Amino acid sequence: MPKFRSMRMGTPAVATHLLHNPDTYVTTIGRFLRKTSLDELPQLWSILKGDMSFVGPRPALFNQADLIELRTRRGVHALAPGLTGWAQVTGRDELPIPEKVQRDVEYLRRRSFWFDLRILWLTAVKVLRGDGVSH
Repeated sequence: MPKFRSMRMGTPAVATHLLHNPDTYVTTIGRFLRKTSLDELPQLWSILKGDMSFVGPRPALFNQADLIELRTRRGVHALAPGLTGWAQVTGRDELPIPEKVQRDVEYLRRRSFWFDLRILWLTAVKVLRGDGVSH
């Protein structure tokens, strides 16, 4: 999953919320990229290639075994990863992994063209407001 670099070289390879004092690792431009979600822009290439969708569960990091295992158990792994998703517009960085997976399962059950449009609309609103970005 391509993204613009927003963290300093040498940052531990863990999810941002697991870092002790993550703000010390985020670059100045990275802070802006994350706040505006512009760090996600390169993922449009993955969507064009067919590796991702506009809406779906956000891709897990290689070291998020707990998230991957829960998603696999609940059938969420069958969905293409998305640029945005139901968990992102209903909690984003603040959701603990079990709740995130529950939102992914809810998306799996409810997915439709209209639900995707709603998620895309809510994503635009959240990005413009900067809601839910903790680092």
